[in-house]
Amino acid sequence: MKPENKDIQNKESTKTFIFNRLEFAGSLGDLGTMLPLIIALIIINGMNAVNVLIGIGIFHIISGLYFKVTVPIQPMKIISAYAIAMGLSPMQIASASLWMGVLTLFLGITGLIHLIGRYTPKSTIRGVQLAGGMLLMIKGLQYIIQPDSNLAIQSIASINISIIIGIICIILTFLFLENKKIPAAVIVVFGGIATGFLLGKPIKTDEIQLGFYLPSLMPYGIPTWNDLLLIIPLVVLPQIPMTIGNAVIAQVDTSKQLFGKRAEKMSYRSISNSQGIAGILSFFWGGIPMCHGAGGAAAHYFFGARTGAANLMIGALFVVMGLFFGKSATTLFKLLPGAVLGVLLFFAGSQLAIMIQDLREKKEIFVAVTILGITLASNLAYGFIFGIILAYALKSEKVKV
Repeated sequence: MKPENKDIQNKESTKTFIFNRLEFAGSLGDLGTMLPLIIALIIINGMNAVNVLIGIGIFHIISGLYFKVTVPIQPMKIISAYAIAMGLSPMQIASASLWMGVLTLFLGITGLIHLIGRYTPKSTIRGVQLAGGMLLMIKGLQYIIQPDSNLAIQSIASINISIIIGIICIILTFLFLENKKIPAAVIVVFGGIATGFLLGKPIKTDEIQLGFYLPSLMPYGIPTWNDLLLIIPLVVLPQIPMTIGNAVIAQVDTSKQLFGKRAEKMSYRSISNSQGIAGILSFFWGGIPMCHGAGGAAAHYFFGARTGAANLMIGALFVVMGLFFGKSATTLFKLLPGAVLGVLLFFAGSQLAIMIQDLREKKEIFVAVTILGITLASNLAYGFIFGIILAYALKSEKVKV
């Protein structure tokens, strides 16, 4: 899974936007992270589907146009997971987006994010990448192993149908990974959709309502002080270190590794500002808290994306789904079996995790592995914070591991 020579040569390419099958395939690589959370926030929490989908699409497009390389757009995971589990209201979720937007924009404008990035040890960044990659791989395997309630057929010869679909998709990914004519992600995703049509539960005609749906500003009204203040200790504070560690520092480092000089606009400040502006606008737009992320960058790259064109294509797809399908889009998304999303997550995670390979010193590897252990035991935010402390503690020659 190491980048081949031709991929390294592509780092020096002068082409800014390439519209081909590989770019499109790469644009689909992060669906495993996005779709489950997006669908749940719309269905369970009552987020405005039109605003959410169009907002995600526009953020994709603007990011691709500015950064010129593929840039992942993801729901903020801690906020999303807690919101889904605790049934937070759309207004509270949007308020969390506002707080995170203000914070990351402040860090970017003042340059404090560069200070944080400069003094974050390399071993800590690699630990975040390793831990983030392992989390994606574990979540991917869970999707493959667990039964899929959206499928009408649950097993074949007493074997979970999701496992069978997952194994087939893994084999197809390996077989077509280097195929430029028929990219692996295209086969896996569209093959998965076909499988959903054949093996999934029948879609009722009234569940698909074609039309022309326009977003509305402040669809949830004006937040109360209770909405604004309640979510700070609940979701904002836990999200901050994960956003700084994974969505800014590790994201920039990963993009620099993968895209080389073509990622010249990638910096701690620009990525922080990007998320800050998106978070504030998403509040007024009625969207979800959005961020970038190292795992998404690895996912897009692994399946073929190399330029900002991937962002334009997937962004246009989300805008079209929001404008013409509205909430019905979530029904269409459910056609993609969970096992297929799991395979995308698994390979994306593996690509991110192996970035630990450039660590040479035993102390650095110890820091990275410790972050992994803390993350698996608690969460990535704690792993990031403790990793910084541990890395500096191990700089002393008196401390041996």
